[in-house]
Amino acid sequence: METGNGSSVTEFILLGFTDVPELQIFLFALFSVFYMITLMGNFTIIMLAISDPHLHSPMYFFLTNLSSLDICYSSVTVPKLLASFVSESKTITFQGCITQLHFFHFFGSAEAIILSVMSYDRYVAICSPLHYSIVMNRKLCILLALSSWITGFLYSMVHTSLTAKLPFCKSNKISHFYCDIKPLLKLACTNTQLNEHLLNIVTGFVALGSFSLILTSYAYIGSSILKMRSVHGRQKAISTCASHLTVVLFYHGTAIFTYLKPSSENSLEQDKISAILFTVLTPTLNPIIYTLRNKEVKASFRRTMFKKLS
Repeated sequence: METGNGSSVTEFILLGFTDVPELQIFLFALFSVFYMITLMGNFTIIMLAISDPHLHSPMYFFLTNLSSLDICYSSVTVPKLLASFVSESKTITFQGCITQLHFFHFFGSAEAIILSVMSYDRYVAICSPLHYSIVMNRKLCILLALSSWITGFLYSMVHTSLTAKLPFCKSNKISHFYCDIKPLLKLACTNTQLNEHLLNIVTGFVALGSFSLILTSYAYIGSSILKMRSVHGRQKAISTCASHLTVVLFYHGTAIFTYLKPSSENSLEQDKISAILFTVLTPTLNPIIYTLRNKEVKASFRRTMFKKLS
């Protein structure tokens, strides 16, 4: 039976992260905890940002978008990963694989862009505080957030459409725990140079482009912080930016390492490890980093808990 793309493959087998039973049980428990923290932590930030008037500002509007993306893109891969640890079935249909590929890169690339938008927001807040409310008005905030989601969707459509048209006849075993571009290209029985070049060009544009904007913003922010006379103002600016910069370095570092490094025989195994970092750990750490270093979020959480208990 052939699929619509001329491929004889109707389903794939995800080889997963490991086939050692004892390690699978441990990883199932560990990643389940991480996933629950991801859901609860990010849903808490969304709830607080929506319900607390003190958090009705551009910074928390973008943080809400970031938390939504964290929930979405971790939910595309982690449930399937957890199921692979406890189920004998490792298969995914061709259509299911392409769908997973699309939404993973849709939400992942949108997150990269929203992180650069958040750095621009911090740049305006610290470098031009008197004009902040004028520049970061409601219309611009909605436009920037919407542009991040749309750009992520278009980025994903380019890769998804090209990958879906490839004929797969070598094997149906994917050396990964979810459907991704690189392992799928290795299974194609045709020349994939166009796909590989496009992956490097488009990913480079999105990942390195957004990362460059972030670095530029923080170069100006650092310069402004050094010129501040107020110690309190300087500490507040550093605290606010440190959270965002930590998330940026962790997310972009793993993404750039996975998709822009040269291929090698061990690259797929390395990709699995780096994929764990930005599909499981990053969404878990984001709400923890932003709440632990953010006095406003912690104060909002205390106010909310006090209202419920009183």
